[in-house]
Amino acid sequence: MIMADDRGTVLEANPAAALLLEGAVPGASMRDTVPDWLAQAHLETVVQGRSPARRHQKAGGLPSVSGRISSQSFEAHPTWSQSGDVVWWLVDDTDRRLAEEALVTERERTTFLAEASNVLLSSLNTEKCMAATAELAAQHLADVAVVVTPPSGSRMLLARAIAGQTATRAAVSATPSQLPGLSEALQGFPPVPSRWIDPATLPDWIVPQDFRGSIGSVVVTPLPGHGVPAGALILLRSSDRAQFSENEEIFARLFAARSGAALSAARLYGEQSAITQTLMRDLLPPRLERLNGVEIAGGYRPAEAGERIGGDFYDVHPGSTATESALVVLGDVCGKGLEAAVLTGKIRNTLQALMPMADDHGRMLNLLNGALLSSHHTRFATLVMASVQRAEHQVRLRLTSAGHPPPLVVRVDGSVEEIPTQGTLIGVLPTIDISSVEAVLQPGETCLLYTDGFTEARGGPLGDELFGEQRLKRAMAECVGMPGEAVVEHIQMLAAQWLRNGSHDDMAVIAISAPPTNHLSAVNGHTRGRYTA
Repeated sequence: MIMADDRGTVLEANPAAALLLEGAVPGASMRDTVPDWLAQAHLETVVQGRSPARRHQKAGGLPSVSGRISSQSFEAHPTWSQSGDVVWWLVDDTDRRLAEEALVTERERTTFLAEASNVLLSSLNTEKCMAATAELAAQHLADVAVVVTPPSGSRMLLARAIAGQTATRAAVSATPSQLPGLSEALQGFPPVPSRWIDPATLPDWIVPQDFRGSIGSVVVTPLPGHGVPAGALILLRSSDRAQFSENEEIFARLFAARSGAALSAARLYGEQSAITQTLMRDLLPPRLERLNGVEIAGGYRPAEAGERIGGDFYDVHPGSTATESALVVLGDVCGKGLEAAVLTGKIRNTLQALMPMADDHGRMLNLLNGALLSSHHTRFATLVMASVQRAEHQVRLRLTSAGHPPPLVVRVDGSVEEIPTQGTLIGVLPTIDISSVEAVLQPGETCLLYTDGFTEARGGPLGDELFGEQRLKRAMAECVGMPGEAVVEHIQMLAAQWLRNGSHDDMAVIAISAPPTNHLSAVNGHTRGRYTA
C-alpha cells in the first residue's frame, strides 16, 4: 500500500511497498518513486476527485489500472482516505497473467495445428505436401523453413519457404552430415537441441537465396512417418529475433508429427498409385488398329463409372508374319470389378503364352481350362476366338465360342447372320466341348464379337426391359458399309441410350471388318459370304 496527497507527495508506504518501490518514503514524489503508469493514474484520479460528487464516490467506483514493476505485473486499486488522500493498493497478478497468456498461446497453437492438419491432409501429392509444410512452418514458427526428404543416392529433395512467400522445390547434391542433427533427424532419432547447432555451420543449400538477413538460431526436428521417417524439418530464425525456447521446440515437434504423418500418407499413396498404374497397363484393353489390311476396332465400358477395368476383356495377337493369321480374343469373366479383372489378367497372360498353338483353338482352350481349374479362383469365363487372315479383298475367319454369345456378321445387303459356333464354359468342367466355324467377310462386311453386357442391359421406356439379341441385330443392320470404329461407336451409343443412367454389367465389343473396295458401292445384289463348320 502507498498513500499520496493531491500534489503527488508520498505520505505513507507499508513495508511491502517500500521493499518493492525504492525511495517510497514519506515526502518523496510519486513521479520519482513509482512507474510512470502509476504516477499518471494518480494524477488522473486526483483531477477526477476534485469534483464533490466524485469525492464521495465509494471505493469500488474508482477505476483500477495495471502495469509492470520490474519483471512483475501488478493491478493498482485506488481508494480515498478520510483525509482526502489517495490510497493505492498494489496486487501482484503476475502468475494470473502468465497463465492467461499461456492459455491464449495454447489456444492459438491448437487452432494452428488443426488448420495445418486440414491443409496438409487436403492433398495426397507429396510435392504439394512438402511445400505446404514449409510454408506453414515459415509463417508460424520461424523466418525460413526447409523440408528435407531422405536422400536418394547423393541427392536430396528440398522444399524451402520464407515467411509469407510461396515455397520453392529443389534437388541438391549434398549429404545430411553437412548440418549437425540432420542425419539423426532423417533416421527418426530425437532432435538435437537448438543450442547445440551453430548457425555459422549452415551449408549454402539450406538458406534460400532470396532471404535477406543473418540466421541467429536453428532447429532440426524429424518428420515421423508410418513406421519410417518421412523426412526432416529445419527451422531458421533471423538474428534479430529471440532464439527458440524449449517450449517452442516442443511445439515444433508437435507440428512436425502432423506434417510427417501427412507426408508419409502422400508418399504411400504415390507409391500405391504408381504400382496400380503399372499393373493397370497390363489389365486395360489394348489400343486396336488396322492389322495386315483388316480393320479391327474395339470398345469397353466397365460396370462402375469410377472403374477402368472389370471382368470383360479383349486382345489382338498378330501373327508372327504378315501372311499368318492374327488371333482376336474376347472374353467375359464371371463377376465385375477388381477381382474379376485379376482373373482376366491371368487368362490374357495364359493365352499369350499359348500363342505358338494359335491355329488349334481347341487345344488352346483346353489348356486354358486346365490352368483355371488348377488355380485358386472359383470364377468361370466365356470366350470367343477369331483367327483372322486377309485373302485379297476378303477376310477369312475361323471362329470358336466357349460358352459365349455367337458372333454376328452384317453383310453388304444389310442382312445380319449369327455364326453358329458354340462350346462349354472355361474353368468349370475337366474337359470342354467346342466347335469352330469358318466364315468369309466380303469388302464392307463386319463381324461383331460382344459380351452379354449388351444383350442383358436393362433399360428402355420402363427401365426394366432387356436390350436383347434382336435389337442388337437391328443395330448391326444399320451399320452396312461403316468402318469398324463407327460400328463400335454406334453399338455403344445405342446401348448407352437404352440404359440411360441404369446399372449394367461390363460391356466389351470388337468389330472385325473387311475394308470396302472402290467398286463396292456399285454392288447391290452381292453374294453373301459363306461359313462352314
